[in-house]
Amino acid sequence: MSFLPATSLITSIAELEALYTDPVSPAAQIKVLDHVSDHYRTFIEASPFMLLATVGPSGVDCSPRGDPPGFVRVADPKTLMIPDRRGNNRLDSLRNIVMDPRVHLLFLIPGVGETMRVIGRAVISADPDLCASFTMEGKAPRSVIIVTVEEVYPQCQKALVRSKLWDPAIQIPRSALPSLGEILAAITKGGFDGKAYDQAYPERLKQTIY
Repeated sequence: MSFLPATSLITSIAELEALYTDPVSPAAQIKVLDHVSDHYRTFIEASPFMLLATVGPSGVDCSPRGDPPGFVRVADPKTLMIPDRRGNNRLDSLRNIVMDPRVHLLFLIPGVGETMRVIGRAVISADPDLCASFTMEGKAPRSVIIVTVEEVYPQCQKALVRSKLWDPAIQIPRSALPSLGEILAAITKGGFDGKAYDQAYPERLKQTIY
Protein backbone atom coordinates (compact mmCIF):
# COMPACT_ATOMS: atom_id res chain seq x y z
CA MET A 1 0.00 0.00 0.00
CA SER A 2 2.86 2.38 -0.84
CA PHE A 3 0.40 4.66 -2.63
CA LEU A 4 -1.14 5.64 0.73
CA PRO A 5 0.47 8.19 3.02
CA ALA A 6 1.47 6.56 6.30
CA THR A 7 -0.31 9.27 8.27
CA SER A 8 -3.67 8.13 6.85
CA LEU A 9 -3.42 4.60 8.23
CA ILE A 10 -5.33 3.63 11.38
CA THR A 11 -2.90 1.69 13.56
CA SER A 12 -4.50 1.76 17.02
CA ILE A 13 -7.89 1.29 18.64
CA ALA A 14 -7.68 4.84 20.00
CA GLU A 15 -7.30 6.24 16.48
CA LEU A 16 -10.18 4.08 15.27
CA GLU A 17 -12.52 5.20 18.02
CA ALA A 18 -11.55 8.84 17.47
CA LEU A 19 -12.65 8.47 13.84
CA TYR A 20 -15.97 6.77 14.61
CA THR A 21 -17.37 8.91 17.39
CA ASP A 22 -21.08 8.15 17.04
CA PRO A 23 -22.39 6.07 19.96
CA VAL A 24 -23.48 2.48 19.43
CA SER A 25 -27.25 2.40 19.07
CA PRO A 26 -29.17 0.70 21.92
CA ALA A 27 -30.78 -1.70 19.42
CA ALA A 28 -27.36 -2.88 18.23
CA GLN A 29 -26.59 -4.00 21.76
CA ILE A 30 -29.98 -5.35 22.78
CA LYS A 31 -30.30 -7.62 19.74
CA VAL A 32 -27.26 -9.75 20.63
CA LEU A 33 -28.33 -13.01 22.30
CA ASP A 34 -26.32 -16.02 23.45
CA HIS A 35 -28.85 -18.45 22.00
CA VAL A 36 -31.21 -18.87 19.05
CA SER A 37 -34.53 -17.35 20.07
CA ASP A 38 -37.80 -18.34 18.41
CA HIS A 39 -37.73 -15.20 16.24
CA TYR A 40 -34.11 -15.74 15.22
CA ARG A 41 -34.88 -19.36 14.44
CA THR A 42 -37.46 -18.31 11.84
CA PHE A 43 -34.74 -16.41 9.95
CA ILE A 44 -32.26 -19.30 10.03
CA GLU A 45 -34.87 -21.82 8.91
CA ALA A 46 -36.00 -19.54 6.06
CA SER A 47 -32.49 -19.19 4.66
CA PRO A 48 -31.30 -21.26 1.67
CA PHE A 49 -27.83 -19.68 1.65
CA MET A 50 -25.14 -19.11 4.25
CA LEU A 51 -21.53 -17.98 4.39
CA LEU A 52 -19.26 -19.95 6.74
CA ALA A 53 -16.14 -18.16 7.98
CA THR A 54 -13.39 -20.15 9.68
CA VAL A 55 -9.86 -19.41 10.84
CA GLY A 56 -6.80 -21.62 10.96
CA PRO A 57 -2.99 -21.64 10.81
CA SER A 58 -3.02 -20.70 7.13
CA GLY A 59 -5.46 -17.82 7.59
CA VAL A 60 -9.15 -17.12 7.20
CA ASP A 61 -11.55 -18.97 4.88
CA CYS A 62 -15.07 -17.97 3.86
CA SER A 63 -17.15 -20.61 2.14
CA PRO A 64 -20.67 -20.44 0.63
CA ARG A 65 -23.17 -23.07 1.76
CA GLY A 66 -26.59 -23.62 0.23
CA ASP A 67 -29.51 -26.02 0.14
CA PRO A 68 -33.30 -25.76 0.43
CA PRO A 69 -34.49 -23.47 3.27
CA GLY A 70 -33.99 -25.09 6.64
CA PHE A 71 -30.84 -26.91 5.57
CA VAL A 72 -29.14 -25.60 8.71
CA ARG A 73 -30.86 -27.49 11.51
CA VAL A 74 -31.61 -25.71 14.78
CA ALA A 75 -31.18 -28.71 17.07
CA ASP A 76 -31.76 -26.59 20.18
CA PRO A 77 -31.26 -22.92 21.14
CA LYS A 78 -27.51 -23.43 21.52
CA THR A 79 -26.84 -25.88 18.68
CA LEU A 80 -26.85 -25.62 14.88
CA MET A 81 -26.09 -28.48 12.49
CA ILE A 82 -24.80 -27.94 8.95
CA PRO A 83 -24.45 -30.78 6.42
CA ASP A 84 -21.15 -30.67 4.54
CA ARG A 85 -22.32 -31.18 0.99
CA ARG A 86 -20.07 -32.31 -1.82
CA GLY A 87 -17.61 -29.64 -2.94
CA ASN A 88 -14.16 -29.32 -4.48
CA ASN A 89 -12.55 -31.48 -1.77
CA ARG A 90 -10.04 -28.80 -0.74
CA LEU A 91 -11.56 -29.05 2.75
CA ASP A 92 -10.39 -25.53 3.66
CA SER A 93 -13.22 -24.88 6.13
CA LEU A 94 -13.06 -28.33 7.68
CA ARG A 95 -9.29 -28.23 8.08
CA ASN A 96 -9.63 -24.91 9.87
CA ILE A 97 -12.33 -26.19 12.22
CA VAL A 98 -10.17 -29.18 13.19
CA MET A 99 -7.36 -26.75 14.09
CA ASP A 100 -9.44 -23.88 15.46
CA PRO A 101 -13.14 -24.26 16.37
CA ARG A 102 -14.09 -20.58 15.98
CA VAL A 103 -16.71 -19.99 13.27
CA HIS A 104 -18.95 -17.18 12.05
CA LEU A 105 -22.10 -17.78 10.01
CA LEU A 106 -23.96 -15.23 7.89
CA PHE A 107 -27.44 -16.20 6.67
CA LEU A 108 -29.16 -14.54 3.70
CA ILE A 109 -32.80 -14.87 2.66
CA PRO A 110 -33.83 -13.91 -0.90
CA GLY A 111 -35.81 -10.68 -0.90
CA VAL A 112 -35.12 -9.92 2.76
CA GLY A 113 -32.84 -7.02 3.70
CA GLU A 114 -31.71 -8.23 7.11
CA THR A 115 -29.07 -10.90 7.49
CA MET A 116 -28.61 -13.16 10.51
CA ARG A 117 -25.20 -13.64 12.10
CA VAL A 118 -24.11 -16.49 14.36
CA ILE A 119 -20.80 -16.67 16.20
CA GLY A 120 -19.75 -19.89 17.86
CA ARG A 121 -17.46 -22.87 18.02
CA ALA A 122 -17.70 -25.94 15.82
CA VAL A 123 -16.84 -29.60 15.72
CA ILE A 124 -17.14 -32.07 12.84
CA SER A 125 -19.17 -35.26 13.23
CA ALA A 126 -19.11 -38.27 10.93
CA ASP A 127 -21.79 -40.11 12.90
CA PRO A 128 -23.58 -42.32 10.32
CA ASP A 129 -27.07 -41.78 11.70
CA LEU A 130 -26.63 -38.02 11.93
CA CYS A 131 -25.25 -37.81 8.39
CA ALA A 132 -28.09 -40.01 7.11
CA SER A 133 -30.62 -37.62 8.60
CA PHE A 134 -29.39 -34.95 6.15
CA THR A 135 -29.78 -37.14 3.05
CA MET A 136 -30.72 -35.28 -0.14
CA GLU A 137 -31.49 -36.98 -3.45
CA GLY A 138 -30.39 -40.28 -1.95
CA LYS A 139 -26.97 -39.01 -0.83
CA ALA A 140 -25.88 -38.27 2.71
CA PRO A 141 -23.08 -35.81 3.52
CA ARG A 142 -19.81 -37.30 4.69
CA SER A 143 -19.87 -35.11 7.77
CA VAL A 144 -21.96 -32.60 9.69
CA ILE A 145 -20.62 -29.40 11.22
CA ILE A 146 -22.06 -28.90 14.71
CA VAL A 147 -21.93 -25.32 15.98
CA THR A 148 -22.32 -24.33 19.62
CA VAL A 149 -23.85 -20.85 19.54
CA GLU A 150 -22.14 -18.07 21.50
CA GLU A 151 -23.76 -15.01 19.90
CA VAL A 152 -26.59 -14.53 17.42
CA TYR A 153 -28.09 -11.33 16.07
CA PRO A 154 -29.59 -9.78 12.92
CA GLN A 155 -27.72 -7.25 10.80
CA CYS A 156 -29.65 -4.23 9.51
CA GLN A 157 -30.66 -3.73 5.88
CA LYS A 158 -28.19 -0.98 4.91
CA ALA A 159 -25.69 -3.15 3.00
CA LEU A 160 -28.34 -4.97 0.96
CA VAL A 161 -30.26 -1.76 0.29
CA ARG A 162 -27.11 0.00 -0.95
CA SER A 163 -26.10 -2.96 -3.10
CA LYS A 164 -29.65 -3.60 -4.41
CA LEU A 165 -28.74 -7.26 -4.16
CA TRP A 166 -32.29 -8.55 -4.63
CA ASP A 167 -33.22 -6.07 -7.41
CA PRO A 168 -33.70 -8.01 -10.69
CA ALA A 169 -33.04 -4.80 -12.63
CA ILE A 170 -29.32 -4.88 -11.78
CA GLN A 171 -28.75 -8.55 -12.52
CA ILE A 172 -26.26 -9.21 -15.31
CA PRO A 173 -26.10 -12.23 -17.63
CA ARG A 174 -23.47 -14.83 -16.75
CA SER A 175 -22.07 -14.41 -20.26
CA ALA A 176 -20.97 -10.87 -19.38
CA LEU A 177 -18.16 -12.32 -17.25
CA PRO A 178 -15.34 -14.75 -18.10
CA SER A 179 -16.29 -18.40 -17.70
CA LEU A 180 -14.34 -20.57 -15.27
CA GLY A 181 -12.96 -22.51 -18.22
CA GLU A 182 -11.66 -19.28 -19.78
CA ILE A 183 -10.08 -18.26 -16.48
CA LEU A 184 -8.34 -21.63 -16.04
CA ALA A 185 -7.11 -21.58 -19.63
CA ALA A 186 -5.65 -18.10 -19.14
CA ILE A 187 -3.94 -19.08 -15.87
CA THR A 188 -2.32 -22.11 -17.50
CA LYS A 189 -1.52 -20.14 -20.68
CA GLY A 190 -3.33 -22.60 -22.90
CA GLY A 191 -2.44 -25.71 -20.92
CA PHE A 192 -6.07 -26.28 -19.95
CA ASP A 193 -8.99 -27.01 -22.30
CA GLY A 194 -11.33 -24.34 -20.99
CA LYS A 195 -13.92 -24.80 -23.71
CA ALA A 196 -14.31 -28.51 -22.99
CA TYR A 197 -14.47 -27.77 -19.27
CA ASP A 198 -17.32 -25.28 -19.74
CA GLN A 199 -19.23 -27.57 -22.09
CA ALA A 200 -19.06 -30.48 -19.65
CA TYR A 201 -19.90 -28.43 -16.57
CA PRO A 202 -23.75 -28.56 -16.70
CA GLU A 203 -23.76 -32.36 -16.71
CA ARG A 204 -20.94 -32.51 -14.16
CA LEU A 205 -22.93 -30.22 -11.87
CA LYS A 206 -25.99 -32.41 -12.25
CA GLN A 207 -24.01 -35.53 -11.33
CA THR A 208 -22.10 -34.03 -8.40
CA ILE A 209 -24.58 -31.59 -6.79
CA TYR A 210 -25.05 -34.07 -3.88
